[in-house]
Amino acid sequence: MQTLAQSWLVLSLTSSAFLLGLVSVFQFAPMLVLGLFAGVVADRVPKRRLLVATQAISAVLAGTLAILTFTDTIQLWQIYLLGFLLGVNNAFDMPTRQAFVVEMVGKEDLPNAIALNSSLFNAARIVGPAVAGALLAAFGPAACFAINSVSYVAVITGLLMMKVNPVAVAKVTQRRLDQIREGLRYVRRTPEILRPVVLVGFVATFGMNFNIWVPLLAKNDLSGGAGSFGLLMSSMGVGSFLGALGLAFLVSSVRRWMLFTTAAALGIGNLLLGLVGAIPLAVPVAMLVLAGIGLCSTTTMAIANTTVQTAAPDELRGRIMSVYTTVFTGTAPFGALIASSIANRYGAPTSIMIGATVTLLAVIGVLLAGGAKLSVREHLHLPIRRA
Repeated sequence: MQTLAQSWLVLSLTSSAFLLGLVSVFQFAPMLVLGLFAGVVADRVPKRRLLVATQAISAVLAGTLAILTFTDTIQLWQIYLLGFLLGVNNAFDMPTRQAFVVEMVGKEDLPNAIALNSSLFNAARIVGPAVAGALLAAFGPAACFAINSVSYVAVITGLLMMKVNPVAVAKVTQRRLDQIREGLRYVRRTPEILRPVVLVGFVATFGMNFNIWVPLLAKNDLSGGAGSFGLLMSSMGVGSFLGALGLAFLVSSVRRWMLFTTAAALGIGNLLLGLVGAIPLAVPVAMLVLAGIGLCSTTTMAIANTTVQTAAPDELRGRIMSVYTTVFTGTAPFGALIASSIANRYGAPTSIMIGATVTLLAVIGVLLAGGAKLSVREHLHLPIRRA
């Protein structure tokens, strides 16, 4: 809800694709700078305690955005500042939250837990945008920000009520910089981790700039309003939800070829979305394409996440997941700048199709770099326990 409302608010204030893209720059750039250091922190402190702190900070930032918007004193620089502070907070929250999963369920159930967690996350992506679209039309963005702020009470309560078996935090004699190097060295020397991380970096940079593309399509190319924007994002959430459920309930094992197949399908889906905006076709057609894109993007990221976490040793998991999240979200500022600059000059459909083309080339390139014929070891069968 907050993501959708924030994008619509910026477009309402500026009508600029480039200035909309700067929101992602400010919000995700801190991950690029702080992500690896945050992974060291996640390995050295109790993860639940750190998560309670980061969620409380997120609540305060959302509440501040709600007050500024409700009092009609909001300015663009304030949105950028709050986005930057949220990015700093998320730099610590994201790798900690990823690594915390294994403390809740253990390694045996980790692949299934990731898939089910993705299902719930994407179920929220169905409801959130639809409700946000209605609230935006009826009450404006402040209502979305306020509800988001209050919702963190449930998150923090849930964290405090969990019964977990925390991994003991070992006393560390290494310097933080040496610990970061140790994590990076392990990623570089482990193909089972390096290949998904590299592919995720390309896909996240060029193939997943939907916070920029979709509002521009809704407003400029498909001639829709806030309600259409909400429907488009909800459609993507439906596809994401179905993809996560399929991974959790129908797939007996995760194989490496699945990662490249779904990433390639995401690139093809983006090409179709660009064509829908360029022609242009009706909003329902764009909804159908976005549902397919959501399915492909979620399965790609869930398979990559499962592969990386399963291959990571317990003592390095926080640092390895910080590398993963740094690549996944830390590249977003570059992707946002590229996508918004192209959209500002040539339109959103052209920006989408260029991103799709680079995504497909990245899939081919990473495949060829690792050898077109995967060895038995590289297939990496990862069992998924039935939910």
